[in-house]
Amino acid sequence: MIKTLFRSLEAVHGMIYFVPEADSRYASAGLDRPGGYFASRAAAMGAVGPEVVIATFYNFNPDLVRARIPQVWEKVTPQRILELRWEAADEALRKVLPDDLAEITALAKRAAERSKDMPHGRTLFAAHASLPWPDETLLQLFHAQTLLREFRGDGHLAALLRHNITGIEALVLHAATGDYPADTLRKTRAWSQEQWDATVEDLQHRGLVGEDQLLTDKGRELRQGVEDDTDRMAAPAYDVLSDQEKQRFVELAAPLSKAVVDGGLLPGKR
Repeated sequence: MIKTLFRSLEAVHGMIYFVPEADSRYASAGLDRPGGYFASRAAAMGAVGPEVVIATFYNFNPDLVRARIPQVWEKVTPQRILELRWEAADEALRKVLPDDLAEITALAKRAAERSKDMPHGRTLFAAHASLPWPDETLLQLFHAQTLLREFRGDGHLAALLRHNITGIEALVLHAATGDYPADTLRKTRAWSQEQWDATVEDLQHRGLVGEDQLLTDKGRELRQGVEDDTDRMAAPAYDVLSDQEKQRFVELAAPLSKAVVDGGLLPGKR
């Protein structure tokens, strides 16, 4: 149920990494696409250096991060990039979401506020949790899901660390499910083909990936363990909701995520 709750609203946040409304605003500040991504997501932590971004974002090639951070802060302040992100989210979501968002926003905000009571060990989440709530209902919904996403995301990193999985290994294991193209995961995180192939070979030696580059039984068990740990660590945020409210959350949220997808705000749907 926890994963269903999260996924039912995730597109309302996830779209911010792909919409042209964000790219154009970051470009106006002199940032390219990777620079805009790193700066906009890291800005809640302040003008941090590359090692902080490498640690909290986890699966990007460190060379890509170091090529953008801290240089981005010479072009734009963290406060300004946060303002640009809010503007982009508002413009993009208003194109596809209905006006009546009060009920789902109230539920999502309650869960997000509950998560703010548990910042321990969740660095990127804690930074976003320190930001003030926006006034508009639409942006409150976006911010609530941002908090829930980063809360879950930091827990996911803890799960990966517990299972001794590095950033690039996590990507290879994701690709090995067959659910997402390996080439896309590799290129968007800026890993070379040689680095990727070496990781595949190592995971094959460990019995986690087969010769067909898909998960073995051992690999599926490991990845399921990571997902189960992630769900367990994300669950407390939603425990503030009753079972009936959780069902209502999904009923209200799922059509919103569908509207985001159908509206072309995510890759492959434009």
